[in-house]
Amino acid sequence: MSDLFDIFLVAPPGLEPVLAEEARDKGFADPSAVPGGVAIKGDWPEIWRANLVLRGPARVLVRVAAFRAMHLAQLDKRSRKVDWAAVLRADRPVKVEATCRKSKIYHAGAAVQRVSTAIRETLGAEISDTAEIVVKVRIDDDLCTISLDTTSEALHKRGHKPAVGKAPMRENLAALFLRQCGYDGSEPVVDPMCGSGTFPIEAAEIAAGLYPGRSRGFAFEGLAGFDPEAFEAMKAAVQLRTPEARFYGFDRDAGAVKNATENADRAGVGAYCQFARQAVSDLEPPEGPPGLVIVNPPYGERIGNRKLLFSVYGALGKTLLERFAGWRVGLITSDGGLAKATGLPWLPTEAPVAHGGLKVTLWRTGALR
Repeated sequence: MSDLFDIFLVAPPGLEPVLAEEARDKGFADPSAVPGGVAIKGDWPEIWRANLVLRGPARVLVRVAAFRAMHLAQLDKRSRKVDWAAVLRADRPVKVEATCRKSKIYHAGAAVQRVSTAIRETLGAEISDTAEIVVKVRIDDDLCTISLDTTSEALHKRGHKPAVGKAPMRENLAALFLRQCGYDGSEPVVDPMCGSGTFPIEAAEIAAGLYPGRSRGFAFEGLAGFDPEAFEAMKAAVQLRTPEARFYGFDRDAGAVKNATENADRAGVGAYCQFARQAVSDLEPPEGPPGLVIVNPPYGERIGNRKLLFSVYGALGKTLLERFAGWRVGLITSDGGLAKATGLPWLPTEAPVAHGGLKVTLWRTGALR
């Protein structure tokens, strides 16, 4: 087996190019955006590093085998030839998941059974539906690709944020939207409807140089060849900075403000973040240079009534146009009509992105005049 694996960074559909840009900035070799994610190549330390340092992916998959399989007997035989001992440990339970598309093997459950049996009988590992180690089998047009999920719980779970609001923005999605808005860690960020504080906290972490995966565990820690000392050294090599900018979150809900404050403290960025209870109409720019206002207001589909929201979006736009000259704005919504109700000078939009069962779009401005 080659030392270099095909690694797949799972991205929110629509944000693949943004994640490819992040991977390039973090020094991963030749990232290429493909539907559903970003393809890179690397060895095991690069797989660990992708989980530890990248903010945008949902998870990191590594391909361990690929072969043609026209029927179950062939899948069984070829699964047994995979060098499972090179990647899995016999003492760690394994779960197998499968998807089948446009293939002669069309029954995913039968595919799971064959690959599970191959692993159990050749490696001796227990097969369990609750195992943290997941083997993903994809049979597409009779090509069987076998990958390992090296992540475990999705990467947006940074490990220090139990308190979330009613319609939380996932951290990896927030990080990609910040990047799309041109945020690089050097400017202040204001979120006038901050909920559990995801945008200000993520922005502060980026500014401080903190690794997003620093507080959590990963599935790869239970795989063959994992070196705990080398991984600890990788974590310790972080180059921390003291942010010059500050990060502000406001919300009308006192509970949300309390949660956001606690979340920022747990993340280690409480000193750089300020949260307060405040209505949108009372929003004022903080002292200092302009930066980015980013907001994920209610859309009407899940929280609130759409007709009432027109006045909320209108008030937000009026406040920003009157008081935030020089600031850029990013607004995430599933409703273009509501975005336009702000009266803000929007730039052309990118493709919509799946978020919580909806398709949302990032609306951006240049510096407001």
